[in-house]
Amino acid sequence: MSGHPKHLPADKRRAATVEAVVSLAAEQNPSDITTMAIAQRMGLTQGALFRHFPTKDAILQAVVSWITERLLTRVDKAAESTTSPVAALEAVFMTHIDFVSEHPGVPRMLFGELQRPGETLPKRMVQTLIHHYGERLHRLLEAGKVQGELDAGLDVDAAAVLFIGAIQGLVMQSLLAGDVARIRRDAPGVFAIYHCGIRHSEAR
Repeated sequence: MSGHPKHLPADKRRAATVEAVVSLAAEQNPSDITTMAIAQRMGLTQGALFRHFPTKDAILQAVVSWITERLLTRVDKAAESTTSPVAALEAVFMTHIDFVSEHPGVPRMLFGELQRPGETLPKRMVQTLIHHYGERLHRLLEAGKVQGELDAGLDVDAAAVLFIGAIQGLVMQSLLAGDVARIRRDAPGVFAIYHCGIRHSEAR
């Protein structure tokens, strides 16, 4: 049972619901999370939960909105604090890794939504998140080429895919090992190899 107070303002109750879902997703397959399990984690009845969210999909929409807002805000802040495109790429990479390490249920939720059959609003929201994230990577990679930090012939589309794939690979390895801390340990070395592949040829 959660320690959440039973009487909270509506906005705080919705925020607490999102936290409960992300927490549960770190422990089990997100597709197996029921509204009953969410209510139990929060110390509520299902009826009380449905006063704030009419359906399970509405809960999932709130969760994806929470992930999108926090992840993109954090990577934007990390990129803005640097002085070069490559430094920004590394900051975004490590900030994303930190976010996943703090919220291991997040990648499970995103993977789970993308694997759902058919078109759902939460699934489209995840696809939009990936699109906006990719746009940020494209801007940094193009800036790196212009400033001579990255190879002039770099395939920016492929580099963006590889960047995201490297993070996904680290996530999968940590899940398979049952060791969330592993993702932070392995991330610097993985980014170093990624950077080696995209940097300007004269710097190799």
